[in-house]
Amino acid sequence: MAGLAMVLFIALFAFGGEYFGWSDHGGRVQLALICCFVFGIICGMKLKS
Repeated sequence: MAGLAMVLFIALFAFGGEYFGWSDHGGRVQLALICCFVFGIICGMKLKS
């Protein structure tokens, strides 16, 4: 599952604007994607321990 999540994150980060058609002039969508990914990792680590 972690590998699939990593591949999906990279695909959205790199090609999400072209695929979904959003305009990200300020980089806010990419910042939101990074934050969601990092918070998901943190929550997953806390649930595991």
